[in-house]
Amino acid sequence: MTVAKKNKRNWRDVFRAFGRAHRKASAQMESSAPLLQHLDELRKRIFKAFFALIVTTGICFTFVRQIIEYLAQPIGGTEKLVSIEITENIAIFMKVSILGGFVLGMPFVVYQIIRFVMPGLNRRERVWLIVMVPFATILFAGGVAFTWFVMLPTAVPFLTNFMGITTQVRPANYFDFITRLMFWIGICFEMPLVIMFMAKLKFVTAKQLASGWRYAIVIIAIVASAVTPTVDPVNMGLVMAPLMGLYVISIILAAIVGRG
Repeated sequence: MTVAKKNKRNWRDVFRAFGRAHRKASAQMESSAPLLQHLDELRKRIFKAFFALIVTTGICFTFVRQIIEYLAQPIGGTEKLVSIEITENIAIFMKVSILGGFVLGMPFVVYQIIRFVMPGLNRRERVWLIVMVPFATILFAGGVAFTWFVMLPTAVPFLTNFMGITTQVRPANYFDFITRLMFWIGICFEMPLVIMFMAKLKFVTAKQLASGWRYAIVIIAIVASAVTPTVDPVNMGLVMAPLMGLYVISIILAAIVGRG
């Protein structure tokens, strides 16, 4: 074999090896393309949600004084609050602004999450998602509204005038107290959704829930004592009454889901 033919053959082998490597790399890129597309879509959704939170926080910065005045109504207004630290007022200003922006922007964040997961769901799962997300939002808002209109007007005067001793309330303590109370009672109001989901997974049935009402009362009483700021029967009863009603609704929803 001449040198020219040997060189020609070597170059042919090189080109063939290069072609095989190129085809293999192309196949790998095609197999990883869906993952890269999902990551790019996730990046866009996160950016949009973060930008929405920045906008809503900026809006709350503009109206934060009005928000603070509104939240201070159960205590009798901001003039009833007493600061003892030099940075306490500005800390409350920033905290209320950020928290308000988060609450105001949460619907858009949830919308971005739904848009991201929706393509990977089948038709039945999409229907469940579309129904459950607004349902969860309404239940949480109902818990917050119950806390604001029923719990706080009763609990705040009781706590600040207990034993006839007037309490000077700090802004940091007061706003932390009411936001935690509204958050946890809002979470408790999600009980029908949680039980419906458990019934969908066949963990519980409506018959089991109905027959176990005595245990439910004990559990609800424990939850009410943990959530309420005091363990007096008035505040505990205010929390237990709507939770018992929600438990009845949970039984009905579990029966509907189990039948389906």
